[in-house]
Amino acid sequence: MVDYREILRLKSLNYSQRQIAASVHCSRHTISFVLTAAEAAGICWPLDESVTNRLLHETFYPGQINNTTLRREPDYAYIHNELAKKGITLTLLWSEYCDNCRASGDIPYMYTQYTDKYRAWARKTKATMRIQHKPGDAAEFDWAGATMPIYDRVTGDSEPAYFFVSVLPCSCYFYVEPFMNTRAESWMEAHVNAFNYYGGVPRLLIPDNLKTGVTENSRYETILNKSYQELAEYYGTAIVPARVHHPQDKSHAEGSVKFASTWIIAALRNRKFFSISELKEATAEKLEVLNTQPFKKRAGNRRLAYLQEEKMFMNALPATPYEPAVWSTALILNDYTITDRLNRYSVPYDLIGDDIDIRLTPKTVEAFYNGERVASHVRLKEAQKDPIILPEHMPEAHRKYLSYNSDEFLRRAREIGEDTEHVVRHFLEKGREPEQGYKPCVSLLKLADKYGNARVEKTCSRILKYSVSPTIVFCQAFFPKFGFKIPFFRTGNSRKKAGRYVSAATVCFISACSMR
Repeated sequence: MVDYREILRLKSLNYSQRQIAASVHCSRHTISFVLTAAEAAGICWPLDESVTNRLLHETFYPGQINNTTLRREPDYAYIHNELAKKGITLTLLWSEYCDNCRASGDIPYMYTQYTDKYRAWARKTKATMRIQHKPGDAAEFDWAGATMPIYDRVTGDSEPAYFFVSVLPCSCYFYVEPFMNTRAESWMEAHVNAFNYYGGVPRLLIPDNLKTGVTENSRYETILNKSYQELAEYYGTAIVPARVHHPQDKSHAEGSVKFASTWIIAALRNRKFFSISELKEATAEKLEVLNTQPFKKRAGNRRLAYLQEEKMFMNALPATPYEPAVWSTALILNDYTITDRLNRYSVPYDLIGDDIDIRLTPKTVEAFYNGERVASHVRLKEAQKDPIILPEHMPEAHRKYLSYNSDEFLRRAREIGEDTEHVVRHFLEKGREPEQGYKPCVSLLKLADKYGNARVEKTCSRILKYSVSPTIVFCQAFFPKFGFKIPFFRTGNSRKKAGRYVSAATVCFISACSMR
């Protein structure tokens, strides 16, 4: 309403109409009309306190009808409930309100008055929460700063347990769970458990800027951790991290962290826990108490508010449970293995020197190169002494080396012939342990690869006629033809080069025996 009293006061001080209009924020036409009407009615300053602006308005505009008394009041409770639904805005509700007023012959409020009146009603009824947070729209996540010690029953040493906190801003329904670390595996598992606890998935996830979830959150772009992004895609939700150094972006999570620190961590301070499972059980009990504790300023509790007002707006959980996965990148070294910090697993040896992506789940270890999976292993829960290497990932020479054993040597010799098997068996049995005969066995079988099985079998037959204790040096002496040097020949306890210390007659005799 125009401040008529101030207009008359300023006029009595000889202010111009332009100055009065600038002071009371009215048009000069209004100022001119008021001054003319006051002069006609004999009204001048000073005025008695009983002469109000409303009385002056009725005096200056005697024939005007006050339309505000005929305007239809909106149903503020209805507006409040409708705004809780997805896609409903004040603009849409005002449009529907105007249509209803026209249909009933009432005069509607303009949009500005409509929104101002609703917000005033909301402030008076302590119902501003739904204006900022719609049900099922978002969930906030964070790690609590306070920890709880887990003691070793034998040594008495302790390790800290960290608390994961999640809250739905609309109903203030929250979830708390302790973990032994804050690594990516725990972060993913905590999200999965929170969704299962809620029985649904919100539209948005609002975490802090921790490295297990957000790789980079600059002014221009947000780069999410690949594992975290994969989880969001599986559940059909989106991740919108809080701005750096802006904790108010997840104010409910910050408040829930303090709340959990007081009513869970501090409440359990006098108890001594010897395993994370014991602490999780105690935390779950406290969580049930807090979520069912009555509100102080309104009826109900967090659980009832969630079930009655928010659960229906949450997205449904997937049919199959999510298996948390952690992604990382590694350079393949000469041992062509990757690690999950507990064991080592093989990848194809031809990837040595390349970077590959590693995907770790509780059950599997997978390696990806250029988006294609190149290796997959069952993840072991206990540390192994040796790496887990698949034969198809190894070079040919390595596969052969791993095949070195008594049974394999005998099987290969048996394929060549009976006398070869006899020689190989002698190599394996002449020492204290079979492994002492592996080297001559390998050398003999290499001769078979070079000269053929028939010639090796014939040579072994000839050797067994001259000696019951053949050696690999003696076997090799029978292979060269006449005119070739004999590699080595054992005479007594010394090894001498053939041709230098062995007589020509002996060389001719051995060479003649080796001829086909």
